[in-house]
Amino acid sequence: MAAVTHRVFVSHLSGVPVFDPNGDQVGRVRDLVAMLRVGGRPPRILGLVVEVISRRRIFLPMTRVTGVESGQVITTGVVNMRRFEQRPTERLVLGEFLDRRVRLVDGHDQEGEEVTVLDVAIQQLPARRDWEIDKYFVRKGRGGALRRKGETLTVEWSAVSGFSLDEHGQGAENLVATFERLRPTDVANALHHLSPKRRAEVAAALDDDRLADVLEELPEDDQVEIIGKLAEERAADVLEAMDPDDAADLLSELPEEDKERLLELMRPDDAADVRRLLSYEERTAGGLMTTEPIVLRPDATVADALARVRQQDLSPALAAQVYVCRSPDETPTGKYLGTVHFQRLLRDPPFTLVSSIVDSDLVPLPPDTPLPLVTSYLAAYNMVSAPVVDESGSLLGAVTVDDVLDHLLPADWRETDLTDLHGEEGIGRGGR
Repeated sequence: MAAVTHRVFVSHLSGVPVFDPNGDQVGRVRDLVAMLRVGGRPPRILGLVVEVISRRRIFLPMTRVTGVESGQVITTGVVNMRRFEQRPTERLVLGEFLDRRVRLVDGHDQEGEEVTVLDVAIQQLPARRDWEIDKYFVRKGRGGALRRKGETLTVEWSAVSGFSLDEHGQGAENLVATFERLRPTDVANALHHLSPKRRAEVAAALDDDRLADVLEELPEDDQVEIIGKLAEERAADVLEAMDPDDAADLLSELPEEDKERLLELMRPDDAADVRRLLSYEERTAGGLMTTEPIVLRPDATVADALARVRQQDLSPALAAQVYVCRSPDETPTGKYLGTVHFQRLLRDPPFTLVSSIVDSDLVPLPPDTPLPLVTSYLAAYNMVSAPVVDESGSLLGAVTVDDVLDHLLPADWRETDLTDLHGEEGIGRGGR
């Protein structure tokens, strides 16, 4: 097993305050949400149930958590205030795991002595934001008011039965757990070949971030079908988790009244990005771009830039360069000054200002640039991403090569079965 970077017992998290990056309290932790997995893998921690000031309980994904200590939890500051609703594939750690009667597993994988789960330890995986259950603190014997309490001990998660799924089960919970091993493209391919009923069941069981990643890889018809079967508030949550350009593409396929209703349910900042993209023609730089490239101010250093590039959620195309702009550094930005490529960042000392190494010779794309010219631009300058700048000189976003390819390939390219390239296992199967 890889070295543990951080471990905490969940009883120490119950009731602790949750703070945003500015030190303002968001609420308090009331529970943790876990998902059981197949193949002898420990349950994964999806997020926290947080009770906010209004006593509403909301879901805080672990991807939005930047620090977990016994005395506090720190978030990214982006919190969805919609009420938490537990899904069939989810388990509440404090509510369902603690005080549960289970059995220890002996060396021959046979159920042994009965124990009571008193506490659960979770660990953060090295170099990732993923958390999973690591150990159980258990008490032997049945206990009870008239009996002496039994011996307590801490055991590995694999030493306790009842916290994993049957490898060959066919329920939605099993499929979701199996899909966790696959890349979004492979999950999308599997979903595409399910019946509409089964597809809706699995989509409903996926968490918002995972479903957003999968929707981005599905054919448009499947996207529309799935989003149409979700409750509207859940659909808005998933759209918020999608890349703005992919969310705009999906919304453009919906009837006008459905599109407006979902936009109204989205967070204002997310909805504003999507509305801006919807204002451009689909096959232009403005219609193709993402509004979330890496933007730095002129006084940022190479070390700052590399820290941004290392963010796990970035696609390789977006991580290939940073864009230097005057304040504000959210799109549309202040004056666009130029681009710094990743290779250049690797060649200069960490304290170097990005403004001193910026490439300002490359002419950016206007938002109305048609797709053929965008393609030629990327090919001519050997680029995987290009800046899109308006007449006033503000950076609007960036066009990436994957979005260009998406619009150049045949309309049904996502329905191509890629398993022939790697036999029955499929591309990326088993990888992350």
